[in-house]
Amino acid sequence: MTPIVDYYASARFVRTSSRKLKPLLDLVRGKFADDALDILKFMPNRGARMIEKVIKSAMANAEDKGFRNAGELVVTDARGDGGPMFKRLMPRSRGMAYMIRRRSAHITIGLADPNAERETD
Repeated sequence: MTPIVDYYASARFVRTSSRKLKPLLDLVRGKFADDALDILKFMPNRGARMIEKVIKSAMANAEDKGFRNAGELVVTDARGDGGPMFKRLMPRSRGMAYMIRRRSAHITIGLADPNAERETD
């Protein structure tokens, strides 16, 4: 089931793994946009700054499309999908080599109006 999304923003090819972003995204999913920004502001993680930027971008997209108070929108869709990897080789003993995977992620934030009238099928 896909969540209801009125306004969205995404940041692609972010240089962090999606595994580090998922706990932060779970924290803000279902919260009002202003509350989500307040929560992320006090998190020490580097990924919190990245998610903050995407939420602010989604709020700006909502204001650009005519929504008056973007802080009243709810974060309905918060995803951190895996992106492409830089693959490097690390030389090891006895002629072996280990693969180093420098991961990236795609962050997608969707905002929806909780007071909007929706059609049900």
